[in-house]
Amino acid sequence: MNPQLWSWLLMAVGVTGLYLAGKRSWTGWAVGLGAQVLWLAYSISTGQWGFLVSCFVYGAVYLRNLRAWLRPALPAASQREVTRVEH
Repeated sequence: MNPQLWSWLLMAVGVTGLYLAGKRSWTGWAVGLGAQVLWLAYSISTGQWGFLVSCFVYGAVYLRNLRAWLRPALPAASQREVTRVEH
């Protein structure tokens, strides 16, 4: 694939994910996580191994944030009770 095309594709997917996350949508984190597949392909096809490492690190962060968004939060009163029980 043409390096210019790679650049534009990776930029478009990344900005879309950040835009959606900024609008407080969990889909932004999912798009960012999916973008790591593209970064993986880019890294391998160009032999740029630093991008390979970053794709796993960024993927872990995107996965953590996606899970946090999808996990229902405890109400404040329940969180105080959990803290009280732990102490």
